[in-house]
Amino acid sequence: MTQRNLTGVKLRPGFPARLDARTTSVTPARPALSPGQVPACRHTENVAHGVGLDSSAVRQSMVAKLAQQGMADATVLQAMGSIERHRFVDTALVNQAYEDTSLPIGLGQTISKPGVVCRMLELLRQGSNGRLGRVLEIGTGCGYQAALLSLLCQEVYSIERLRGLHEKARDNLRYLRLANVHLLFGDGMPGYAKGAPYAGIIAAAGGEAVPQAWIDQLAVGGRLVAPVSAGSSSAAKQVLLVIDKTPQGVRQSVMEGVFFVPLKSGIA
Repeated sequence: MTQRNLTGVKLRPGFPARLDARTTSVTPARPALSPGQVPACRHTENVAHGVGLDSSAVRQSMVAKLAQQGMADATVLQAMGSIERHRFVDTALVNQAYEDTSLPIGLGQTISKPGVVCRMLELLRQGSNGRLGRVLEIGTGCGYQAALLSLLCQEVYSIERLRGLHEKARDNLRYLRLANVHLLFGDGMPGYAKGAPYAGIIAAAGGEAVPQAWIDQLAVGGRLVAPVSAGSSSAAKQVLLVIDKTPQGVRQSVMEGVFFVPLKSGIA
């Protein structure tokens, strides 16, 4: 709920924010990083010593491969080169962290391949000069994309329906201390109306259609990027759907095929 001080000026909502009685939010104290600024690491959990994954050269090699694939947004590529992806995968898989492949993160979920993450972030930012405003992420997962969004947006609300992943993302992001990232535990299907309207919404799970609540919470001039089923059967392939909300109405653009975990409601 929006608060006011004695002069009637609106204050930023206090945290932890809540979706319901079981919802929590994390707002670390340090200021957000600028694109290209690598965070100073105070904690070394999940760091793979002796394999060179802490080297910026490893990340820059991944970025170079992304550029070869046609990724052209310099700001997104800079963010991809700043966030250490190996910190967001299980220890047994760290040697694959910078390959262009999705990896399991537990509870039947995956961290998307870097090429797909980069592509979706480019689509979200397309036509934008500088940072986006407030953005909603549906499906926090291990927290990797939320960390990238922190460098591209003024404020990030990220919702995860699986408590185990919500807690994993919180642990993964703790060392970054991103003041502009708010992690929420709850059902992402209805979005998060308290933070609306959003300049952008991005989803890491695909359903048969984009929930109307997400479109309602998108600001005029805002953009939504989400995977959706390309057909009615449960085995239907998915495509990326881009929705632009204009003063004249909603415009949809179907992009390339993708594969994401299914969008589900409820919490677990």
